[in-house]
Amino acid sequence: MKKVIVPIDFSEHSEHALKAAALLAKRNNIEIVVLHMLDLNIAALSDSASDIQAQSVFYLKLAEKKIKTFLKKEYLKGLHVTPVIKHYLSFKEINEIAEEVKADLIIMSSHGASGVKEIFVGSNTEKVVRFATIPVLILKEELFDLNFEDVVYASDFSEESIPAYKKALQLIEFFGAELHLLFVNTPNDKFKTSTEMKEMAANFLNKSDQDISKLKEITFECESTIEKGIIRFSDRIGADLIAVSTHGRKGLSHLFEGSVAEDLSNHSMLPVVTIKI
Repeated sequence: MKKVIVPIDFSEHSEHALKAAALLAKRNNIEIVVLHMLDLNIAALSDSASDIQAQSVFYLKLAEKKIKTFLKKEYLKGLHVTPVIKHYLSFKEINEIAEEVKADLIIMSSHGASGVKEIFVGSNTEKVVRFATIPVLILKEELFDLNFEDVVYASDFSEESIPAYKKALQLIEFFGAELHLLFVNTPNDKFKTSTEMKEMAANFLNKSDQDISKLKEITFECESTIEKGIIRFSDRIGADLIAVSTHGRKGLSHLFEGSVAEDLSNHSMLPVVTIKI
């Protein structure tokens, strides 16, 4: 890992993500790209093009001043920090910028959302997760170290998720953590018998070029929802981090089917890393 990107809005929560990036950078000599997405929609209320241009320049200069002040932190001294300010129209542009600067990881902090607010608004972090093609590390609170020792990776053992699993293995190896592979069986039309689960897991390991002996290390949980199964298992073993792959569903597909990764980014108090399938 050579570069991480941290979107900030100058809030306390975004500083939690920046501090985590600093911890990672100090340990591994990583460049931190600090990204502020400038919302210039207020300028669209002007009547003339010249007013829009003038206000755009004003808000850009203001953002440059704010980010310069924001980055005057003791914990950033001696680190390679690159500030970037961009005007955004949608959250998918964060991913485009991450790809443009060749970042290996996006680090964000999440306020979370629930109930009606979650259905109609969601969290900004959730929207980034939906579009990101690189892993996204989501934090709920300030971390004082990044010594992840036990990582739960939840999988559905589908063949399409194998590339995401391999990326997760690389990330877990980078953190020097122990992997706990998990399958959550739910009481719906996708319910699997014990034999079916083990056959799926064996096929998954085989096609992932993993030792089949790892089958005995996989945990099979039964729970009412996948999200609950992941959180309860993680709590039980004292995990430090949850890793999960995501399809990045959008639109009506997201509304009616939901996304385990997005639900976890909203509801889990543990750090969550999402990896796009």
